Order: sequence, then structure tokens, then C-alpha cells
Amino acid sequence: MANTPYPESYYAASANAVPPRPVLQDDVETDVCVIGAGYTGLSSALFLLENGFRVTVLEAAKVGFGASGRNGGQIVNSYSRDIDVIERSVGPKQAQLLGQMAFEGGRIIRERVAKYNIQCDLKDGGVFAALTAKQMVHLESQKRLWERFGHTQLELLDQRRIREVVACDQYVGGMLDMSGGHIHPLNLALGEAAAVESLGGSIYEQSPAVRIERGANPVVHTPQGKVRAKFIIVAGNAYLGNLVPELAAKSMPCGTQVITTEPLGDELAKALLPQDYCVEDCNYLLDYYRLTGDKRLIFGGGVVYGARDPANIEAIIRPKMLKAFPQLKDVKIDYAWTGNFLLTLSRLPQVGRLGDNIYYSQGCSGHGVTYTHLAGKVLAEALRGQAERFDAFADLPHYPFPGGQMLRTPFAALGAWYYGLRDKYGF
Repeated sequence: MANTPYPESYYAASANAVPPRPVLQDDVETDVCVIGAGYTGLSSALFLLENGFRVTVLEAAKVGFGASGRNGGQIVNSYSRDIDVIERSVGPKQAQLLGQMAFEGGRIIRERVAKYNIQCDLKDGGVFAALTAKQMVHLESQKRLWERFGHTQLELLDQRRIREVVACDQYVGGMLDMSGGHIHPLNLALGEAAAVESLGGSIYEQSPAVRIERGANPVVHTPQGKVRAKFIIVAGNAYLGNLVPELAAKSMPCGTQVITTEPLGDELAKALLPQDYCVEDCNYLLDYYRLTGDKRLIFGGGVVYGARDPANIEAIIRPKMLKAFPQLKDVKIDYAWTGNFLLTLSRLPQVGRLGDNIYYSQGCSGHGVTYTHLAGKVLAEALRGQAERFDAFADLPHYPFPGGQMLRTPFAALGAWYYGLRDKYGF
């Protein structure tokens, strides 16, 4: 039996200690079988357990092995396509409901951290940094949009103010969202997994789902066992493979690269980010960065379509970091890794049901830390018979990538090349 370890990331190296979890080697009966122990699966499991369901979680590797344990660790509100785009696509009624949910994921994270005493270096405050006057106009519009949906913890930053929160001379301004923030993402996942187990849920690691036997009482098969359930939640996202072919057809795994410096020390860390906010710029192919609890800089960016692992991640990301912070030219990079996320053609999450009892949520399109926590709540509501919020997501239109799986990668890369030119030349 293969044992898949965590990638050699800063998060894995600094993870909180947890007990080993068993491999599924028996036949198990449960109310809900959750496939995937990332944020979507863990959030679903927690909400279900809190409402009296029996829950079994199957994880192909280890808790938080995928995007949930590799991402930039930033709590960013809304979706990868904002509420105004949704409104133009589906109309005001559906957009109103989705808009009301756009800021809920961050609140759920904070509630989980407080309720279950999760140690994950939670910090408040996230900055959207504008590189051009056009991007600043967009942020002004975004502030008005978010405030229309009741989100008021926002402050526009002029050039002087943004210099007070980030020591980078590239930016003409920005927007501070105090309900944003950052966390150690793997420790958040590990804490949520411990919460699942404290409520009587079961988590099996190194237990990939290899086949789903559909029907009135579905069965999920693993290499050494199986789970009989009333409902299944598919929460594998970019690491699901072809387990559910109809889901794979409408999505594409993509990689983003992250590096982590050696510890910078209090003085240099505070000089770079005096308020310890996280930052992302407003480019289509954006860069993002923040400080860790032990005063390293985590810096990420770039997209590899088709989820290949680049040969030299540091060579891709270090120049981006030095463009923002040339004062780090002599700083050593201690960790570099790739994490995959699942892209949809619309850039909006795909939520739905297969038959009567298989539910899924996937395709956060790089905007998953907050959305996945909301998705768990929405899926749990649907299983309890409260489907209004589930239906608002399920009714979003989705399309397969042009040319199918063979051509989706070059088509997406071509689109990214175009948007990269837009970022560079401002058109």
C-alpha cells in the first residue's frame, strides 16, 4: 500500500503534531461518506456532525495534502469572479443570494478557530494592491459593490497610505479589507480534522476512493475497504482525478508556485509589512505574499496549466519577489513547492448533485480558502433538506473547456498569455 507524504513545503515542516490516522481496511456504514480531507470535505463533515449525522471521511494521502495545505494562506472574500459578473450572468435575484454569501467563508473560519481552539497563526487584514490607475478605479468600484451587499470593513488606500502597510514602491494605491487576513493553512486543516474527530467523525488517510458504486445506497470502494452510505460528498477538487468523469470534463487542474524565505527577523519583517497584513496585487496573473508566524516571507504567483510541477520553482518566483522587495536580494529561500487548484471555464465554483445522493463542490479557480468553508455549510444544508442556497450555486451555468481534455490546457494557456499582456501593458 503506497504511503503518500506531504510535499516538502514550509507548511509541512511547521505543522502542528497530530496522531497518525488509520487506513480503511474494513467495511463501514455511515450516513455520509466525504471524499477528500481538504477544506471542502472537512467543512462539510463538521457542519454535518454538528447536526447529528454520522460522517466518514476518506483521504487519498493525508489531511490537507492538496490545495488546502499548500495555498498562500490568505483569507480573501468573494469569488474568483465577483458579484457584478455573476449578476450579469444570472440576474439580480440569484446574484443577491450569492452576494449575501460572498463574505461568509471568512466568518466561518474565524468561528471554527475560536470554537475548536485551532492554532493556525490567524491574523486580520488583507490588502488588494493596485499597480495602475486603471486597477485603482476597479478597486473603487469593487468597494462600492461589496458595500452594496453589506460588507463595510473596507478602506481605500492612496499612494501614501499603501506605503504605510507595504514597503513596495510599485503600487499607486489599494484597498484594505479588515475581514480578510491570513492563516497557516495546513494547521487550519489539521485543526478542523481534530474537530471532526472530537465530534465522533472518522477520518481515514492513505485511503483513496477508487470506485463509486452508485444507487439508492451508494458504496465508495478503497483499495482495502469500502464505505456504505446514504449520501456521498465529492470534495477532491484538483486531486480527484477521473473518479467522477462528468466532473473532470468541466474543470482543469492548474498549479501555482510558492516560495518561503529564511526567517527575516523582527526588524526586517516589520519593515516590509508593518501591520502584518497579507497582500495580493490586482493583476489577472497575480502575485501574493504575507509573513508567517516565525517572520518568513511567503511569496506566490504564476500559473502552470495542466498542473505540471516546474523544474525550478525558485527561478520562476524569486524574480517576482525581488521586483516587489529588492531589499531581499541576499535572503535565502528555504522552501519552494507547487500546489494545484481546480479551474473552471467560468471561474465560478461548480456545485451540484449526481442522482439523488451524490453531492459535489469543486472548481474554486484559485479563490478557495473562504469559499470552501462556505461550500461545506451549503452542502450540509442541502443534505438536511434546506436547498435554497445550494440551488443558487447549482443553477450557475457551466461549460466544458473547448476541445475537451486534450485541448483545454493550450486554450487556457493562450487565454492567460492574453491577460498577461493586459497586465503588462494596461489595456
